[in-house]
Amino acid sequence: MQLLDWLVLSCYFIMLISIGLWAYSRVKSSADFYTAGGKLPWWLSGISHHVSGYSGAVFVAYAGIAYTHGFTLYVWWAFTVSIATLLAAFYIAPKWARLRKYANIQSPTEYLLVRYNVQTQQLIAWVGSIIKVFDTGGKLAAIAVLLNVFSGTSISFGIVLVGIVSLVYITIGGLWADVWNDFAQFIVQLLAGITMFVIILMNLDDGASSIFTMWDKLPEGNADFFNDPYTIAFAFTMLLINFFSYSGGTWNLATRFISSSSATVAKKAGILSAILYLIWPLILLYPMFAAPLFFDNLEDPTLSYGLMALKFLPAGLLGLVLASMFANTLSMTSSDSNTISSVICRDILPKLFPKFRNLSKSRELRLARITTFCFTLITIIVGLNASKFGGVFGLIVTWFAALLGPMSVPMILGLLPMFQKSGSKAAIGSIIGGLAVFALLKVVEQKSLALELGAPILASLLLFIVIGLFNKEAVPQKVKDLHSNLIKGSKNG
Repeated sequence: MQLLDWLVLSCYFIMLISIGLWAYSRVKSSADFYTAGGKLPWWLSGISHHVSGYSGAVFVAYAGIAYTHGFTLYVWWAFTVSIATLLAAFYIAPKWARLRKYANIQSPTEYLLVRYNVQTQQLIAWVGSIIKVFDTGGKLAAIAVLLNVFSGTSISFGIVLVGIVSLVYITIGGLWADVWNDFAQFIVQLLAGITMFVIILMNLDDGASSIFTMWDKLPEGNADFFNDPYTIAFAFTMLLINFFSYSGGTWNLATRFISSSSATVAKKAGILSAILYLIWPLILLYPMFAAPLFFDNLEDPTLSYGLMALKFLPAGLLGLVLASMFANTLSMTSSDSNTISSVICRDILPKLFPKFRNLSKSRELRLARITTFCFTLITIIVGLNASKFGGVFGLIVTWFAALLGPMSVPMILGLLPMFQKSGSKAAIGSIIGGLAVFALLKVVEQKSLALELGAPILASLLLFIVIGLFNKEAVPQKVKDLHSNLIKGSKNG
């Protein structure tokens, strides 16, 4: 990297801190810190939901898959996310927004106390928070790998740098800082992504027509929709996982809907995010698909995107692309920290320590900032030890995706009246069953990636439904009232 690249990157960091300081003036309570006071407009919520689904992993782990397996990455990742988010926009997103108004929630797990019981809420809150530590740590490790490729700095330094920047601005500004950084990040990503796309087209033999002609020149299978082990079964598995994830099973994405000003706004935000996932990744991923034409037999395919940027981008633009990657990662890590902090402050600490109940606004806000700081610090430590958990891909895809399902099934299906017979026994049974299947698959050697990721969530789904069907107990009135209000919210906005 040249001096101009470092200047561009420095400007991005200055912008980030400035957003945090501006947002600080808007945060007067924990509701402002965690849900932006429920005032997010649809376009800002939609863009934030979209970019919160990216991280540096796209340019590391996913770039490696694009290099070795090609177009299938778009099919099982971006396309399935688009379909899943569209379904969420119509059936789930409005209910999250209504929950904030009806139940005054600030965290995604807060409503579980009414829907199930305190044991179910605590189980999901505790296990979900622990899982998110590994996921966020993996994202920090991903961007550190790219910084290492671009500048030669150590991976440990990169993890600490990204973690500290994230820690400072999200602790200061809360969700307002997070969503406006998402918007700024989206603009930077557009500029960097389109620049990289155009430069790669200019360096391919057929110029602009390479959009269509490049695929025949790629390694065998790289132009196919499905390329083993990323089979059609794997794609459907990811569609199922992504539905629960982007509906709100990934808690920071639920927060985007919760913070929307109405059910109608939340629905529009989900639709916008789905459209962006359908279109934008085609441009963003194109240079990754083209990488085998410029670099043969890379020993480490995860470095392919970074090497492409180093090869083709002039000074200044390299810094812009790196800033885009930083923005991707900081968007996810900061929103994760903000949301997990809300779960810890609203749902875990008050149950463990009664003194944290009924705090004043100022003390509640102070606790929110301290918790956010501590969570981010722990993720930095996990990121520094990412290699012990299977690297970036292992942390983000294998561990997080496989564990996400058992935690999100009772959370998302609990919002739907058709599953109101599935109470706390069904919820706890589905979680324990899904986690048991995950543990079993870690012990028993098997070759199917679809089975490894899909079996835990399928086990949880079946247990949740079956236990509910055999439940002879009457549905509690508080659950009926909850669903009644959520239906009204979906219809009336």
